Amino acid sequence: MRENTVKRMLVYQVVLVLLCGVAQRAYAEPPCRTQPGGREDAQAIAENRGTAALSVALQQLHTRASMLMVTAHPDDEDGATLAYASRTIGAQVSLLTLNRGEGGANEMSADLWDSLGLVRTEELLQADRYYCARQYFTVAADYGFSKALDEAIQKWGEDRVFADVVRVVRLTRPLIVTSVFVGGPSDGHGNHAAAGMWAQKVFNAAGDPNVFPEQIKEGLRPWNPLKEYARVPQSLAAGNISPKGLYDYATHHWAPAGVQNYISGKFEPGAVSTTTQVPTGSYSTANGLSDQQISRTGLGFQKSQNGGAAIPPAGPASSAYHRFGSRIAASDKETSFFEGIDISVPGIATLAGNEEHAFLTQGLSAIDGLVEQAIHTYSAADPSAIAPLLAQGLKATGGLMDQVNGSSLSADAKYNVLHELKTKQTQFNDALTLDLGLSISATVTDEPPPPPAGRGNATPGNDEERAAARLAGRARGDQPTFPMAIPGQRFPVLVHLAEGTDVPVAIDKVSVELEGSSGSMVTSEGKDAGQLQGGGIFNALFEVQLPENAPYTRPYFDRPGLEQPYYDVRDPKDRNMPLAPYPLQARALATYDGVQIELAETVQTVQREVGPGIVYYPMPIGPAISVTMQQSAGIVPLHETTFPMSVRVHSNVNGPAQGSVRLDMPTGWKSEPAAETFSFAQNGQEQIVTFKVSPGRLAEKTYKITAVASYNQHEYKEGYIQVGYPGLRPYYLYNDATYETTGTNVNIGKSLQVGYIEGSGDDVPASLENLGIHVHFLAQADLASGDLGIYNAILVGVRAYAVRGDLRTYNGRLMDYVKHGGSVVVQYQTPEFDHNFGPYPYSMTSDPEEVTDEL
Repeated sequence: MRENTVKRMLVYQVVLVLLCGVAQRAYAEPPCRTQPGGREDAQAIAENRGTAALSVALQQLHTRASMLMVTAHPDDEDGATLAYASRTIGAQVSLLTLNRGEGGANEMSADLWDSLGLVRTEELLQADRYYCARQYFTVAADYGFSKALDEAIQKWGEDRVFADVVRVVRLTRPLIVTSVFVGGPSDGHGNHAAAGMWAQKVFNAAGDPNVFPEQIKEGLRPWNPLKEYARVPQSLAAGNISPKGLYDYATHHWAPAGVQNYISGKFEPGAVSTTTQVPTGSYSTANGLSDQQISRTGLGFQKSQNGGAAIPPAGPASSAYHRFGSRIAASDKETSFFEGIDISVPGIATLAGNEEHAFLTQGLSAIDGLVEQAIHTYSAADPSAIAPLLAQGLKATGGLMDQVNGSSLSADAKYNVLHELKTKQTQFNDALTLDLGLSISATVTDEPPPPPAGRGNATPGNDEERAAARLAGRARGDQPTFPMAIPGQRFPVLVHLAEGTDVPVAIDKVSVELEGSSGSMVTSEGKDAGQLQGGGIFNALFEVQLPENAPYTRPYFDRPGLEQPYYDVRDPKDRNMPLAPYPLQARALATYDGVQIELAETVQTVQREVGPGIVYYPMPIGPAISVTMQQSAGIVPLHETTFPMSVRVHSNVNGPAQGSVRLDMPTGWKSEPAAETFSFAQNGQEQIVTFKVSPGRLAEKTYKITAVASYNQHEYKEGYIQVGYPGLRPYYLYNDATYETTGTNVNIGKSLQVGYIEGSGDDVPASLENLGIHVHFLAQADLASGDLGIYNAILVGVRAYAVRGDLRTYNGRLMDYVKHGGSVVVQYQTPEFDHNFGPYPYSMTSDPEEVTDEL
């Protein structure tokens, strides 16, 4: 009896401590949404918090300006123009990137091709937070350097990718379409030219219901942007044109100077005029930075391509743009993209055309008046003073939406007006949330270890012990949790709400929602509603039970192989999104002054990393056991009687896990051992299992081997790699655990010695091992003082001169090896190699030709 009483007292005491005084993460909702749904990053960047964020939110409320920029690859974007449009003007800004940059190089990790595409997607999403832009993609994949527009169209198929461009315009309904590219030789890359061309062609195509009519059947409506611009190419700017014409630095041929106007269908010869200069050096007093500096901070997150940020000094800066098309009267010289367009809030009424809409104009004017009053009244010393005005604006916007729905406006007019009003509704919600200092965070909490036979389910003695253990953990702050949940797992989630002002706010409902679930898999373990009396906190604890068939967190797109230069879409509802939504979302409905506000955040796991300390990542779902081949393809010489096959087995089980792994092989093939056991004490552990494979009679054809792991009466035949590098939010690329090998008639000298200077990472060493060539990796000591003469050849890995300071330092010893008859093969390098590192003096021009051989 006494023992139970003590346990109950402990529970109540810890609950009291938790609800009354434990400091939690409290970050306000940013006004910059990079994709639909709740915030995925646990912490908003400084530019999207506090006074800086609220100033942007108020500016957004005061305009209906909107813009879409179309580019080819991540890091092509004019981030400074995006940041100026969104942060200074307050425009709704979207960025459509045709592909994910799969064909690029990588300075930061060994990820290449599709895994690099995911890395660059995550990098761009981080940059978008600074641009304050919403991100979209097409199904195109970057197949490598392309010298011609025709090649890009042939590879991708014009309708396949252009349909996505049209779809994104119909989704976002921008007043302005822009591009960094003009659609011709000055763009220097076939993919770039395609982006410039389609940015112009979509100007007319998106408004034609006969163009991709299946989109209209899906529920989208045609849309006509009012203007289209592209950045003026430096090579075609006034005063820069050579008498020879335009130099195409992709093909290194001369072409007639000028640009093709795909809207008018005419070629515009000569220099490209500047219609407007975007003042990207505009200074933000709230941030203490210019729009250009903020955008360059974001661009610095695209480290795989640029190695890190380079922030320019403060001062005037601008980007020159040329107008290719306009549906309204426009002068040759403009002060902005939006000159001549009514971008005021009452300007939304123009979407009703000649239809009767007096009620709409009146309602919009009233809303605009509330916004202007809030802007003039706002004070950083007393931000909540404008909260009643923002609440009135939110209420008025909802009421006007009801009026529009019940009006006699045509279906097209209703669609267009409601699109704008929904944007204003979201903006009012965000502005009011920021103004009240409301924040939400949601984390998996630390959990006692599961029983040995469980699949991640923790079941201590009784509910009171479990609650006491969890809540006591909260008193210590967020503690590291499992990094990945698995199907069937049960775990708690804590949702934390906080308010930064002294204004009372009612918490109507807190919930945790599982993607694709009715809600029956999530139960509340206490109160999910309450009251914030001003400056207070509210915590709600939930128990989540993942279903046994819970889908894994993976890209919604894939392709059968690198030969296919575009992706197939697994789930059409996610089309054009950067990534599929994470599986677990926390939401809160709160009421202030009679209006309801919504907050949302993706549930986070908690990790401790050396250096950064505690970090938060969106919670993924993955397999209990991940099985991957160390190498996905290779060859086996016909004379070989055995060859090694290594399998990586990784556990996500939240506790001990034991099982076995075997190989499914062609008939007549054997492995030693036939099966190998694995045993893990906790999640995150992995084991490399190596089999000695004895093939049957080999022929010059392809054979397939599949690794199969058995655990807890389940078989696992696929696995994932975690892409990225420290400091970048991780993501997961899945592949079947298969290895394709081809019997090959090849003979290698037994005494061949090869040295390898590893760079940023590639598969060449593994491929050489397939041939029977043992590779010796050369470390700094080898380069500095080792005997290089023992090697028949030395290979220099991809981008080694960029990432290996020791190689640059001791390059002279490598050249001495060459002088004495040694052979050195230097693979792909970047400009870091341009320091006479070769055996003969040379000087590269500012425009060296790139040689690309696509097989």
